[in-house]
Amino acid sequence: MAHLEKYLHENLIEAGCDEAGRGCLAGPVFAAAVILPKNFYHSLLNDSKKTNEKNRLILREIIEKEALAWAVAKVDAQEIDQINILKASILAMHKAIDNLKLTPEFLLIDGNKFNVYKQIPHQCIVKGDGKYAGIAAASILAKTHRDEFVLQMHNEFPVYQWDKNKAYPTEFHRQMIKNHGITPYHRKTFKLFEEQLNFSF
Repeated sequence: MAHLEKYLHENLIEAGCDEAGRGCLAGPVFAAAVILPKNFYHSLLNDSKKTNEKNRLILREIIEKEALAWAVAKVDAQEIDQINILKASILAMHKAIDNLKLTPEFLLIDGNKFNVYKQIPHQCIVKGDGKYAGIAAASILAKTHRDEFVLQMHNEFPVYQWDKNKAYPTEFHRQMIKNHGITPYHRKTFKLFEEQLNFSF
């Protein structure tokens, strides 16, 4: 974690926010909000995409135990189709912030888009999950909680091998959609396979 900043504002209660699953073909988009102690440090903490599954699970347990407050929320595929994935990702972040037991005074948001939340000031930070500890912690929680949900989806519909591809648009996943059609978890507004022709939902 040596390269991660611990906070942007030392004297404010800061929550880091991030989402997981934005580019998937199926399942909800998840988001997390995390308020870490100002002195929080763990050598493994990093952007979830740069952390292996074993270490993500170790970090999840530590973050959930040591954070001053944390929350995870999701927006399902049906709502993603209604409002679009960007709005759904921001809505999931808002829901996660709603569920924090401590009210943040400042929000650190991964990415470059966010809608004002209850007049709490925020800063969008591109690739923030590799820059700030709070956002990195949120990325770990969003990713691990989403992966857990995807395994439940996989148990329901094993043919798509979501345990391996995590519902991302792999060649195999697209082929299985062609062969077997879609599930209630699939996002109908996404390009589910390359030649999306004569395909009725």
